[in-house]
Amino acid sequence: MSEIENDGYPMGGQVKWFDPGKGFGFIVANEGGPDILLHANVLRNFGQSSVAEGTGIEVTVVSTGRGLQASEVLSIDQSEGTLAPGLADFADFDPEEIAAAPIEPARVKWFDKAKGFGFANVFGSSADVFVHVEVLRLAGLADLLPGEAVALRAIEGKRGLMAAEVLPWESAVSRT
Repeated sequence: MSEIENDGYPMGGQVKWFDPGKGFGFIVANEGGPDILLHANVLRNFGQSSVAEGTGIEVTVVSTGRGLQASEVLSIDQSEGTLAPGLADFADFDPEEIAAAPIEPARVKWFDKAKGFGFANVFGSSADVFVHVEVLRLAGLADLLPGEAVALRAIEGKRGLMAAEVLPWESAVSRT
């Protein structure tokens, strides 16, 4: 493991790419400079298992013998209140109605990034909640893993319950 050469400093940037299968990705700093390594463990400590390309992110950066590395995620741009363009199932809903839905803790049942959707269950309920990949992208997420804990706003759609917003699971506790 690389030895850390400083105590770290905050830096904002955007995710260049992140591959949950490989367990890492890179951030491009807003100020430019070399790419910053983002390890999956650092992201998990923030409560997420993935992050989408182009998502705004603020991290604590440390310099190591192998280059710059994120040691802590401080924030991820969670573009709240904006629906994904082209998501027809949400066209008939008032944004205020969606915002009024409670944020609830849930567990991912399964998610297939290639298919663009999956399902989760709100804790205490066996009902499936449909999760669309575009809703994930709005939250700055690229993928979900089976068993992963998340928070979501579920609304009753034309074909059943669907997630209108997905957030880190801590949001279900901090917003109630």
